[in-house]
Amino acid sequence: MITTDIRRLQPEDPTQAVAHLDKATWAKVNRALVRKAIAEFSHEQVLQPALLDALPQRHGFSRWRLDAPGGIEYRFEAQPMALRHWRIDAASISKRVAGVEKPLDALLFIIEFKDALGIKPELLPVYLDEISSTLYGAAYKQRKAAPSSAELVDADFQTIESSMAEGHPGFVANNGRLGFDATDYRSYAPEAGSRFALVWLAVHRELAHFACVSSVDYEGFIAGELGAHNVTRYRRELADQGLAPEDYLFMPAHPWQWFNKLSIAFASDVAQRHIVCLGTSDDHYVAQQSIRTYFNADRQNKHYVKTSLSILNMGFMRGLSPYYMAGTPAINEWIDRLVREDATLRSHGFSILREVASVGFRNRYYEAAIASDTPYKKMLSCLWRESPVERLATGERLMTMAALLHVDSDGRALLPELVRRSGLPAHEWLGRYLRAYLVPLLHCFYAHDLTFMPHGENLIMVLQQHVPARLIMKDIAEESAVLNKDAQLPDDIRRLAVDVPEDFKLLAIFIDVFDGFFRHLNQLLLDHGVTAHEDEFWSLVAACAAEYQAAHPQLAHKFERYDFFAPEFLHSCLNRLQLANTMQMVNLADPAGSLRMAGHLPNPIAKFRPQRGAATTNRPALATA
Repeated sequence: MITTDIRRLQPEDPTQAVAHLDKATWAKVNRALVRKAIAEFSHEQVLQPALLDALPQRHGFSRWRLDAPGGIEYRFEAQPMALRHWRIDAASISKRVAGVEKPLDALLFIIEFKDALGIKPELLPVYLDEISSTLYGAAYKQRKAAPSSAELVDADFQTIESSMAEGHPGFVANNGRLGFDATDYRSYAPEAGSRFALVWLAVHRELAHFACVSSVDYEGFIAGELGAHNVTRYRRELADQGLAPEDYLFMPAHPWQWFNKLSIAFASDVAQRHIVCLGTSDDHYVAQQSIRTYFNADRQNKHYVKTSLSILNMGFMRGLSPYYMAGTPAINEWIDRLVREDATLRSHGFSILREVASVGFRNRYYEAAIASDTPYKKMLSCLWRESPVERLATGERLMTMAALLHVDSDGRALLPELVRRSGLPAHEWLGRYLRAYLVPLLHCFYAHDLTFMPHGENLIMVLQQHVPARLIMKDIAEESAVLNKDAQLPDDIRRLAVDVPEDFKLLAIFIDVFDGFFRHLNQLLLDHGVTAHEDEFWSLVAACAAEYQAAHPQLAHKFERYDFFAPEFLHSCLNRLQLANTMQMVNLADPAGSLRMAGHLPNPIAKFRPQRGAATTNRPALATA
């Protein structure tokens, strides 16, 4: 007989689901999101603000106007910056309807400009749901007790991770997590910092596979993750059910995925014992910013776990392909060997966190029904990634690179605090950061045609005395590529080689680094008085690139072919992608073909092109933080 524990299905106090929602906080987060929407949609030329007049008392700032149908008018003060970046003063934004001032409302903003944004009517409610969820999460982050930026300077790795407030700096709807309810949010959202156990499953080898790097074997690896006593216990449970333990693989799943997807969508496999639920993990985990990756909070030297999590977030259902999982360890092993054997990358301390093992499970019904790529085929897979903790030397600390854009609820940024505590001049601190971050990316591209997805949360900084000493790249197999379709690669990693138009190749740095991270970093430097002019930062970027090129004359032909100091580059837009298809913004089988362009962006370092034979560009001194 089956009984139901209603206490598990209903929160004890439903008022806690909305305890962080109050009028003042809601107004604050709406103003912040309207500012971001105007800035990012204007950056991508989806919206076109009109210049009203300059503000001589605010150097570089002008007043701007943005009109929507129905007599709706927004006014704000902003400074246009390099890369068509809009530095908008959030406090200056006002809204009038037929001359009457109205409060800022991010949901209404999307509705007012829906025609300009080009969202299909059937997808508009989905996007509004993501905006609502983003606001809900922003209010929670405003109200929760979080360390200040000054306190984060000395905080541990996971405290910093759960304190990040913004999410992706470019996407407007960047915290959708559609599928989570309010209780799930507090249990599994990265900013909640809650610890939870994973669900362990036994999956039949007929429909599942295990893959690993050459230094790992299944038996030893699973014993290390589960504990030998649990392996023995679970095998006994399988045998007690009349099943052959040797026919099964053990794998973890996210508890939300188990209760909301797997137990229902895979009910046939559960009934036929292709999937057997074994219980929950002894160890507890905490979600990372990427939400479907979990850090072992009990034993930090053990592997991260990444699983399918079928929530809709930022234009994707967050699954993991069982087919990609089959090649994931081999790709990681190949890239790791390349990185370790390259003298330049070694000298900069650059490394990757290997995804050392994976399990993928195929759903027979969706496979038979749907020929194309679909999230329904990606609901049950997992991988294990190395922990960075054991790589630390004495005096070293870990910090997500996303922290360099962090601003606390009182408006204070973390980066100036790091610079101040380091005791270094700001230009020296930034120079060390650029050598640790930008040079390895340049070298991977020019020497090996290798690119990553190097946005903030995909990099872990190793700090020494509050200064980035070296960086560790993660999320390798799904987000790496060799931009040479003719590259001679082993058969099991051939999918790394992609055919990309020549003028798209450097976008891996221009868009992901310059547009995706540096333009936001540059505004933060200005907003907090670390620099006095935006060109100060770009001159440092140019100097770093010039120093790298001068040190590698053997790559001169590549530097000429892919000109890092070119006057302009194509503008590939992220929000345009999401607005076009909120459910799956990129066809992963043809990512280049999915891109949405908005003309060209002037290259902010073109003016600092080094003279032939010169090793560095002239750099202005930076203000002290």
